[in-house]
Amino acid sequence: MVFSSLIFLYIYLAGVILLYYLLPRRARNVLLLAANLLFYFCGEPVYIYLMLGSIGINYVFGRLIDRPSALPGQRKTALVCGIIFDLSLLCIFKYTGFFAGILSKIPVFSAIPAISIPLPIGISFYTFQTMSYLIDVYRKDVPGQKNIVAFGNYVSLFPQLIAGPIVRYRDVAEQLTNRKESMEQISSGAQLFACGLAKKVFIANAMGELWSALAALNGFGGVFGALGAAFAFAFQLYFDFSGYSDMARGLGRIFGFEFLENFNYPYLSKSVSEFWRRWHISLGTWFREYVYIPLGGNRCTRARQAFNLAVVWILTGFWHGASWNFVLWGAYYGVLLILEKFWMKKIAAGQRPILGRIYTLTAVLFGWVIFAFDRMSDLGTYLHVFDGSYGLLSADAAAQITAYLPLMILAAFASTPCARVLYGRIQNVWVKTALSCICVVTVLFFATAALVYNSYNPFLYFRF
Repeated sequence: MVFSSLIFLYIYLAGVILLYYLLPRRARNVLLLAANLLFYFCGEPVYIYLMLGSIGINYVFGRLIDRPSALPGQRKTALVCGIIFDLSLLCIFKYTGFFAGILSKIPVFSAIPAISIPLPIGISFYTFQTMSYLIDVYRKDVPGQKNIVAFGNYVSLFPQLIAGPIVRYRDVAEQLTNRKESMEQISSGAQLFACGLAKKVFIANAMGELWSALAALNGFGGVFGALGAAFAFAFQLYFDFSGYSDMARGLGRIFGFEFLENFNYPYLSKSVSEFWRRWHISLGTWFREYVYIPLGGNRCTRARQAFNLAVVWILTGFWHGASWNFVLWGAYYGVLLILEKFWMKKIAAGQRPILGRIYTLTAVLFGWVIFAFDRMSDLGTYLHVFDGSYGLLSADAAAQITAYLPLMILAAFASTPCARVLYGRIQNVWVKTALSCICVVTVLFFATAALVYNSYNPFLYFRF
């Protein structure tokens, strides 16, 4: 992972950007598609055929849906077949082992062996993109893409292929064929990429180390050790995923694309509803537009609205992984959002900001605890800590938390827009430019050193 990160930064990425701007504009999409497929092949050689199949088959279904001569029934059939194909890919590779495990517990199916299929990287993201494309074409929100190279870039674009954000076709349709790159885009893209890299390497990795260190202690080192671990995991997940999203958006800008923002300081939210409008915005938007609203959304009875929310959140949990903790996590948020919608309206509307922030942070921290443990027994062990069996804080836990406390304070500060506001107040263009250049170079230098000397560099959302 260490060497692959450095090779990506200084050989693959640098080479692709250089070739991209050396080539004439008409050849850039072809280069980009080749670079996307090479990137995926290096990560998943066997599954390159899966990627090519997904591009080709969804392209064909999109053309069938968009045919001027197609009858309504033919268009609908093509849409259904395309969605079945995409969902089948996702279910086969992501959920076969999960359902096989459930069936094997039934006596008549007890002979079913344990099944473990390696998960193609990014499959949860690019299958949702292809489904949104087919649905948007069917709704006539956008015309079908006739250029298979452009469509292939939409499905496989390497900056956001592995861990999102989920890009709706309508948001980049024009950019796929008529984008206009500029030095301003390249500069702001490099800054955004450096910001994401700093989040990932300097904060997320360190918080991951703290989480692992506390999890390795007997009973997480007591009640306060367990609380410290929850905060560490919350920071790790946020800076890991938002850092990747920033890097994806930054690289997209360098190549002329503008992806929508995926995070908007979610830990400042005053309600769980607001939190989910700020966290993983692209996924929330996808479920709202393609599941919640088609089910009836808010334009129905209270009971139906509650049902719609429950369906969306069970699916959201299941999207994150084939494990009972993700189902429980989705159900947990479904219940909270239903309560907020019908019985906690003052908090949901942000009318009690202090209480709202305390309640939201508590709810979100507990949600991340559910999210963190694939095995329900591990979740039970964690919760058992709070009955006082392991004391308040062991010496080892205190030492770990104290060592990482400055970084936790930095993480808390970086979870707010304070730095962005301060940067925005700089009026002198030359000072602003110089500061940006210094920050980009400094981040690249120290991130490179960290990647060389630190073997701990996981991306949590790669597994989704």
